Amino acid sequence: MDHRAVKQAERINSFNSPVLQYCGGGVSPEMEPPKLLWVKENLKESWSMVYKWMDLSDWLSYRATGDDTRSLCTTVCKWTYLGHAHMHQMTEKASRDMEACGWDDEFWEEIGLGDLVDGHHAKIGRSVAFPGHPLGNGLTATAAKELGLLAGTPVGTSLIDAHAGGVGVMEKSDVDTLCSRMVLVCGTSTCHMAVSREKLFIPGVWGPFWSAMVPEYWLTEGGQSATGALLDHIIENHVASPRLANRAASQKVSVFELLNNILKTMAEDTSSPFISALTSDMHILPDFHGNRSPVADPNSKGVIFGMSLDTSEKQLALLYLATIQGIAYGTRHIVEHCNTHGHKIDTLLACGGLSKNPLFIQEHADIVGCPIILPRESESVLLGAAILGAVAGKNYPSLHDAMKALNAAGQVVHPSSDPKIKKYHDAKYRIFRNLYEQQLSHRSIIAEALA
Repeated sequence: MDHRAVKQAERINSFNSPVLQYCGGGVSPEMEPPKLLWVKENLKESWSMVYKWMDLSDWLSYRATGDDTRSLCTTVCKWTYLGHAHMHQMTEKASRDMEACGWDDEFWEEIGLGDLVDGHHAKIGRSVAFPGHPLGNGLTATAAKELGLLAGTPVGTSLIDAHAGGVGVMEKSDVDTLCSRMVLVCGTSTCHMAVSREKLFIPGVWGPFWSAMVPEYWLTEGGQSATGALLDHIIENHVASPRLANRAASQKVSVFELLNNILKTMAEDTSSPFISALTSDMHILPDFHGNRSPVADPNSKGVIFGMSLDTSEKQLALLYLATIQGIAYGTRHIVEHCNTHGHKIDTLLACGGLSKNPLFIQEHADIVGCPIILPRESESVLLGAAILGAVAGKNYPSLHDAMKALNAAGQVVHPSSDPKIKKYHDAKYRIFRNLYEQQLSHRSIIAEALA
């Protein structure tokens, strides 16, 4: 969610480097090159002192094993590393460290970070490996003591947390089925991930990333920068929030569960045809922290249409519902955009904290028009991490085999069969899309006035 490097990202994108086509056409301020450039320009003393630059998951692996091998997941998804440079070099089962031949040195020099190329990329990674590749000799004695585990315990090359969720929720199916599904990892932000056998270039959507999640598949990664964080923001900044929190605590339920119950009662009391219709006069563009996908506009702002002087818990419940719907319309936009550019997504797989909220999931199913499969194991990110360890420990010969053995579907949530609900959401979706178009128009008007 760190957007300090917006200007650096814009500057990097102005160079139109060939590597940018593998980032949806341009880097996001959430990726490492603009962040590193920001540090170099704003924290010069710190920059001069740095020994290595690492993503968190690579740092944890290094801390555990002393092995500086980087993950194809982190380097490809966040650092512009071209993982497909290894496509013809090896297969997943021939697991070993690979010399990092996917860095584009010209790109780093062009954007002003040529010093990271020095020493054969010593600061950003000389070697890479597929997720699950065993690192070093396992846990070092120091790390084992700190963790209360045995020295030598196998440690697998890492995945970014959301991508671990993808590995922990995707059942290993036939190619067509696997490539028709999109994983939603719903937490503070939401990642939307789909795989394909062919590389698909989709404007505004990160990727295609080769072997960044499922080995030997191309990954498309969309996302929303603030989803769980946005719901928390909407709820916690409302005047009724403290009162609502006290009620939830006294009833020993979550605030979300209490809000869901309030909405059910409101629908009954007002004879609303369905709960979703309660927000007929309220529309939200959820870009409170910019738009990651598919318009890739970090300067986009959130919009709430339909406010009044009402400060009641019921009004907060409506804001909460409209926010969930806005997030779901954003997911629909991402799915439609990906399908327009070559994907054939017809099913969603959801995991993460928000996936445990039945209203959140049902609204997504109704709005996107796809069934949503929830995993048997609710902690899919932890399962994905365990799969990496199992592969590193040679319990399974490959990530594919481990996924097939350990992943399983749970509940399936289907879209409503009521045509009125579909018609309603189609109408609100048109308004949702129009809110962003209006914002662009407003920007233009103000820019002209200030010119």
